[in-house]
Amino acid sequence: MRRITILLALVMLFSGWAPPKKKVLIIGDSISIGYFPFVQEQLAGKALLVHNKGNAQHTGTGLKNINDWLGKEDWDVIQFNWGLWDLCYRLPEVKGEAGRDKVKGKLTTNLDQYSANLEALVKVLKKTNAKLVYVTTTYVPENEPGRFVEDAEKYNAVAKAVMQANGIKVNDIYSNSRKIHQKFAVAPNDVHYTKEGYQELAKLISQALQNSIL
Repeated sequence: MRRITILLALVMLFSGWAPPKKKVLIIGDSISIGYFPFVQEQLAGKALLVHNKGNAQHTGTGLKNINDWLGKEDWDVIQFNWGLWDLCYRLPEVKGEAGRDKVKGKLTTNLDQYSANLEALVKVLKKTNAKLVYVTTTYVPENEPGRFVEDAEKYNAVAKAVMQANGIKVNDIYSNSRKIHQKFAVAPNDVHYTKEGYQELAKLISQALQNSIL
């Protein structure tokens, strides 16, 4: 068996043949958009990564666009995430980041609806026969204008319950994201990260994809 393996390796080496790269779709919000190019770099030799077009925002947006994002491609792996937009309070009449207001704003998606939306999204994703991995919501800092710190863990708990019930692997990056945020936040009251922060998050994503999925 060992001789056959060595011979195959030599044939591959001299023929220039290499196994096809895994096709990975990443669906997520601006946090995933931030770490995506670094994950691409880290898995360049093993996977062809694609991010959904634009920002996946909240689960309601996902339900409207999931079929378009999936397209007709045969994905080997689909990593997905929702949460930060769902737990955000916004002023309906104000567009963009200026509309975040956890005092006067309206919650985008309550926990019950979040659970129901995730169940519906998972049902669609499972039909692809791709390997699925869910990434938990990242840290929400104090004084973030549209989000409460404790809601991240509440929404993560609901998401993990849905994934467990459906046999889907969870890459729980929440605790590490908190540590990374303390060092590499764009601002103390902002959920986003500096370049260095996204590089650190990318390591968590790449490791999970490489070790457990690819």
